[in-house]
Amino acid sequence: MRPDPLSHRRALPEDTAALRDLIDLAIGELQKPFLTATQIAASRTIMGLDRQLIEDRTYFVIESGGSVVGCGGWSFRRTLYGSDQASGRNADRLDPAVDPARVRAMYTHPSCTRQGIGKLLLQLCEAAARSSGFQATELMATLAGEPLYRSQGYVALERQDQALGGIPVPLIRMRKSLA
Repeated sequence: MRPDPLSHRRALPEDTAALRDLIDLAIGELQKPFLTATQIAASRTIMGLDRQLIEDRTYFVIESGGSVVGCGGWSFRRTLYGSDQASGRNADRLDPAVDPARVRAMYTHPSCTRQGIGKLLLQLCEAAARSSGFQATELMATLAGEPLYRSQGYVALERQDQALGGIPVPLIRMRKSLA
């Protein structure tokens, strides 16, 4: 349980190790009710930290009691999802007049779920995207994340199985209007 209030800040390069530890734990634990062990292992090939978000100053850290309990961000770049090691990344800039901003790499410590961390991250991302002129946000959700996104007004656009090393991992592309 989280005894202390939440605080937030932009992620810094020196946060990388702590963020990777949190992300690794979140992937391994929070996907268990939805994916097989093989699917979780396969999902690690695309899920994880994207340091471009830190460099762009669009990635947030949520802390409680001096510990990192969540992280997530948004992007003005074309890549919809994926970590540093994921293929098919595209760093081209989006056009806020026609493209939705991307909500990216959202993770919560398994012992801190359902305590407002994901909601806070979405609020931070949406406010920053809106202030940068974007009219909508888009994301690629895992099955574990879908209930949070739906509760915050995201609508499923497409369900797909991402074949990762021959292993299908279900994902949901979702969107929300910021107007």
